[in-house]
Amino acid sequence: MVNLVEINEENWMDYAGLSVDDSQKHFLASNIGIIARGYVYRACRARVIGIAADGTAVGLALVRDLDEEPACYDLQQFMIDRRFQGKGYGPEALRLILEELEREHKYDCAEVCVKMDDAQALHVYGKAGFVDTGYIDPDAPDSLNLVYRF
Repeated sequence: MVNLVEINEENWMDYAGLSVDDSQKHFLASNIGIIARGYVYRACRARVIGIAADGTAVGLALVRDLDEEPACYDLQQFMIDRRFQGKGYGPEALRLILEELEREHKYDCAEVCVKMDDAQALHVYGKAGFVDTGYIDPDAPDSLNLVYRF
């Protein structure tokens, strides 16, 4: 069973040690980087979310508020450790995160920026209901901006 876990001083090392396959590393920050971003973006209500399966740390995500237009939840990072990929943990964790954000309902949508050549991530986000906005950020011309509407 997959559940979301608050990262704290007692468990952060369990999540910091997770890693994706070498072929995926250029798509994400390191987990230490994700945890650090949670601190840096604390003024934007950044939340570093641990993903656990049956009590074992399997992944990590970072969501923050984005108040500039279009105002939305910004899913900045989402990863499942290489040892646990392909077991359905990613789609289930993403569903739980989106349900949590929808219950909170500060915004009407969540957005994520995904590299165009990250087929695995694009598949997971598409399966969850994210759609391409058509916007290409000039600072990230090799990425697609996807949106999920609540």
